[in-house]
Amino acid sequence: MTASNRLDRYAEIARVLSRNGFGALAGGLGLGRWISPADSARAEKRNPSAERLRMALEELGPTFIKVGQLLSTRADLLPPDYIAELSKLQSSAPPVASAVVMTVIESELGAPTSELFAEFTEEPLASASIGQAHAAVLKDGTRVVVKVRRPGAVAQVNEDLEILSNLASQATARWDLAADYDLVGLIDQFSVTIRAELDYLTEARNAERFAENFRDSRIHIPRVFRETTTSRVLTLERITGVRVDDLPALDEAGVDRSEVIALAVDAICQMVFVDGFFHADPHPGNLFIETDGRIGLIDFGMVGSIDEKMRDHLVSLFSALLQGDPDHIASAVLTVASSSAHVNRPQLRRDFAHFMTLYSGKELAELEIGAMVAELLGVLRRHRLQLDPQLVLLLRMLSMIEGMGVRLDPTFRLSIALEPYATRFAAERFSPRALVHRASEIGRQLAALGVELPQKLRMLSDSIGPDGIEIQVRAEGLDPIMGRVEKIGNRLVVAMIASALIRGIGEFTVSGDSRWRAWSEPLMRLGIGSLGALSAYLAVSARHRRNQR
Repeated sequence: MTASNRLDRYAEIARVLSRNGFGALAGGLGLGRWISPADSARAEKRNPSAERLRMALEELGPTFIKVGQLLSTRADLLPPDYIAELSKLQSSAPPVASAVVMTVIESELGAPTSELFAEFTEEPLASASIGQAHAAVLKDGTRVVVKVRRPGAVAQVNEDLEILSNLASQATARWDLAADYDLVGLIDQFSVTIRAELDYLTEARNAERFAENFRDSRIHIPRVFRETTTSRVLTLERITGVRVDDLPALDEAGVDRSEVIALAVDAICQMVFVDGFFHADPHPGNLFIETDGRIGLIDFGMVGSIDEKMRDHLVSLFSALLQGDPDHIASAVLTVASSSAHVNRPQLRRDFAHFMTLYSGKELAELEIGAMVAELLGVLRRHRLQLDPQLVLLLRMLSMIEGMGVRLDPTFRLSIALEPYATRFAAERFSPRALVHRASEIGRQLAALGVELPQKLRMLSDSIGPDGIEIQVRAEGLDPIMGRVEKIGNRLVVAMIASALIRGIGEFTVSGDSRWRAWSEPLMRLGIGSLGALSAYLAVSARHRRNQR
C-alpha cells in the first residue's frame, strides 16, 4: 500500500465512523483531521449505537469485520447489547469466480482440479471475506469440502492491521480509556488471532488435534487430507447431518435431545478439564447430528487453550463463589484479570457482595451460568478489568452450550451438568499425586530463587551510585515481615511433609495385602509421631515469637 493509499484508508475509516455516529471515537483514535465539517454536522444527527457500530465495521471490510467478531467474544469489554449486535457479523462476501479459485488450487497443489478431484462443484457452499468453500469428491469417492483463501486477502488484512496498530498507539497517548484497556495490547492479540485464521495449516492442525483427543468417542471430527492442503487450500472430510438447532428435523429422525446435550457436555468437559484445548465457537451451525448418532463438529479456526495454572485459578474462583465471601471473590478475580487503571478494592468488594445477594439461597438447579457470567462480567467492565482472553473464550463457549442445551431441553441446567466434572477435577487437584507435584514445584521455584538471588543482589549493588545509599530500618519494622516469612516457611514445610506422608500411605494402600500388614503399623506410628513432633515444635516456636512481641 502506497503512502497515498494509506492516507486514503485513514480518511475512509474516519468518514465511515463519523457517518455512523462515532465521530468522537474517530477523534480519540487520532482521525479528527479527516472528518469534514459536513460529516460532523451529519454525525450529530446520529447517535452511536450497537447496530451502527456493526454497520460501520461491515462497511470497512474483512479486517474490521474480523475485529468485530472477536470483540463479540469479549463480554468483559463491551455491554450485552453490543455483544449481541456484533455477534451478527458474518464474513459474507461476493463469491470469487470459479476460474480464480481453480487457479489458486492449481498453483498451490501443482495440478488442475480435474486431476485432483473426481468432482468439484464450482458453485460455492459459502463465500466469506477470507475464503470460499466448495464441495468436492476425491478420486477414491470421499466427499470433502475444499476451502480456498481469496487472492490478496493476506495483504489487505496485514495493511489494515498495521493501520489499527497505529491508531491504537495514537489513542493510548491521548485517551485515558484506551490506556486503561491497553488498546495496543488488545489489537496485538486480535492481530495474532486474525493472522492465524489466514493460515489454513493452523486450522488443519487444530482439526487433527481434536480428532486425536476424540479418537474413541462419539464426537466426529472431519479428517484432514494433507495431500490437498496448504496454507491457502484446506481439504476436509464433509460432515453431513441435521443441524443441532433444527428441532423438527431432530424429532422426525427420532433423535433423543437429552442424549445429544449430555454428549455435548461430556465433550466440552473433556476439552476443558482433560485436554485443555477447546472449540471456542460451538454455535449451532457448527454442530450436526449424524445418522449414526454422532455429533459432527466443524470449523476449527477459533479455538482456546487452558493450562493447569488457569484451571487452578478457575477452581479458586468457583470455590470463592460457592463460599460467598466477597473478599475471596475479589482476590480470585484479580488473579485472572488485569487492568492498567487503579483498582478500587473496597468498591470491588461491595460490587461482589451485591453480586452474591442475587444468587444467595438459590439451589444449583436454579442457577443459570449465562446470567451469572453476564453479571460477573458487568462488574469487571465497571472496574475496567480485563480477563485473560482464553478465559473469556471459555466463558463464552459455556454460555453458548447452555443456550443450545436449553433449546434442546427446556429443563437443562448447565450448572447441574457441570457439577460432577468440577467436583472430580477439584478432588484430583488435592489428590496425593497433585499435592506432591505442587510441593515439588514449590521446591523448584525456591531452588531457582536461590540461584537467581545473588545475581539480583549484584544488579542492585551495581545500580547504587558510587556514593552509595543509606537506608534506616527500625528493628521492630522488620518483625512483621519476618513473622510473615516464618509463617510461609512453616506452611511450606508442613505441606511438603504432609504431601510426602499422604503419598507414602497411598502407595502402601494400593500395594499387596501382605506388604501393607507388615509395614503399615510401624510406618503409621513413625509418620504420625514425626508430624506430631513437628507440629508441636512449630506451635511452640510460634507461641514463643508472639510472646516476644
